[in-house]
Amino acid sequence: MPALSDPLTTLVRRGREPAVVQTVRSTLAAVISYVVALWLSREPAPLTAPLTALLVVQVTLYATLTTGIRRVNSVVAGVLIAIGFSVLVGLTWWSLGLIILASLVIGRFVRVGEFVPEVAISAMLVLGVTRVAETSWDRVLETLIGAVVGMLFNVLFVPPVWVQPAGEAIEDLAGRMRRLLQDIGGEISGHTSVAQAAARLHEARKLDHDIVEVDAALRQAEDSLRLNPRVREGLLFRVVLRTGLDALEISAVVLRVTARTLTDLAKERTDEPLFPQDVAAALEEVFDRLARAVESFAVVITTQVTANAQDAEARLGQALTAGRAARDRAADLLLDKVLEHPRQWQLHGALLTEVDRILDELDVEKRSQRLVEELDRRSQEQRERHPVLESLKRRLRSSRSGRRSTLG
Repeated sequence: MPALSDPLTTLVRRGREPAVVQTVRSTLAAVISYVVALWLSREPAPLTAPLTALLVVQVTLYATLTTGIRRVNSVVAGVLIAIGFSVLVGLTWWSLGLIILASLVIGRFVRVGEFVPEVAISAMLVLGVTRVAETSWDRVLETLIGAVVGMLFNVLFVPPVWVQPAGEAIEDLAGRMRRLLQDIGGEISGHTSVAQAAARLHEARKLDHDIVEVDAALRQAEDSLRLNPRVREGLLFRVVLRTGLDALEISAVVLRVTARTLTDLAKERTDEPLFPQDVAAALEEVFDRLARAVESFAVVITTQVTANAQDAEARLGQALTAGRAARDRAADLLLDKVLEHPRQWQLHGALLTEVDRILDELDVEKRSQRLVEELDRRSQEQRERHPVLESLKRRLRSSRSGRRSTLG
């Protein structure tokens, strides 16, 4: 039984991934558009409809609505170009070159944005399917059918909210940072070779690639929250995740600098420990507290307002308090040792400064302040972007308050 549980769990987990869900949704939308086109079009194989549906259906409702019109424009433009070429010259090697050139040029003028290549792709596909001018308007009809079906599919069957995959990506990033902090703390006692320090620096640099992947997952989650009727506090979720990832990103950068500082220190002390035993023990505690704080911070920003989130925030506060106390003890010990042996004192100061920056980025109160400031900023941008809508909202609120006062 345990042998079967792991593959089953993996299958269920993969079934929830955006790529898998998008594949299933695109397939269904394409098949539905093909069936509808069979009813409404005179073509025996109306393949333009499922082609358009595949281009229109996106992984989020926001992406469908914002990019759908441009995709439809690109497909319609390609179909019309193909119709013109099929009437005039048909399909030859030189007409294929002309149709690609014309599609790419015209695509720049019909405001399809990044979908200019799709104008040429649509034109080539349509030109390859048919060269009969009488079927040209059927191609346009199929394009509209695919576009309408694709739009309605995502409106009626709203795509999932991708907050959980983004949260898992953030937690994975925090887990890698936590392990790196623990490894640094575990190796700081005793003699640390340059190769060991350089290996930790390489791991810290790889965090940049991890952050790029997490950022992509978070952007997808943010899009899934926009215009989604399932979500009431979409803006709050987006701001919490985004500000949290920003704090982790800054902490990762500082962690890379910390690894660089220890590598430089290892180069200067090849025949001796990086720090005396008492200082190393204090710094090991500092990095252990930082590792716990990073882990708790990830749980706080990825968990909704529940008992788990409150417990995580309490653990984060405790880890930060203990981390600051351990940092102060290590600073006092470092100061005493620097007075005795003033070698590479600047690296000691840099190390303490980097610890302070990570503690500051993970601070609970400053996180709450950043959340408030970011919410105010985005609310102000929304009011400036949609003044008419905001005016209507104010009128509705004032009318409701007036009715309540009258009833009272």
